[in-house]
Amino acid sequence: MATIFTWTINAMDCYPTHEGQTDVVYTIHYSVSGADGDYTGSSYGTVGVTYDPATPFVPYASLTQSQVVGWAKAALGDEQVASIESGISNQISQQKNPTSVTLSLPWA
Repeated sequence: MATIFTWTINAMDCYPTHEGQTDVVYTIHYSVSGADGDYTGSSYGTVGVTYDPATPFVPYASLTQSQVVGWAKAALGDEQVASIESGISNQISQQKNPTSVTLSLPWA
């Protein structure tokens, strides 16, 4: 079974006003979860984004999670996105095939 990744936007930091616009996003807080059957992994991070006056401005209230996930992934770059998802896959792999375990105390 392949790992399915889900990107979620948890918060966005905004400038109240910036270059004539209102509520301009400059930092995206995201989490990524991965699931492969009963096994899961996750990662949390932030990424900065820069307002580009050459692109159409989308008012804060009109932003969608899908759109902001796209911004976050673009800001991170393909290599970093792959690294995040690979790290989650490694968490899942460790659960499936642990190289270390914590056992109950023998006298407990």
